[in-house]
Amino acid sequence: MKEKIIKIRDDEEYITLNIALKLADVIQTGGQAKIYLAENKVMVNDESENRRGRKLYPNDAVKTENILIKITK
Repeated sequence: MKEKIIKIRDDEEYITLNIALKLADVIQTGGQAKIYLAENKVMVNDESENRRGRKLYPNDAVKTENILIKITK
């Protein structure tokens, strides 16, 4: 499984799931997140997730098909 680490900027408390998917090159644009989440299994901290606006904080982990995305500060 490929692993991507996404660092939240110092002036931000969290990022949203659609932005994390975009930064990890899972989707091309933030607008594709709705379709991607409807058609693919995405887990946030081992719980199924389909909300593109889900807030991700440091130490959260997102799992999708072949990628593990870790959120850091």
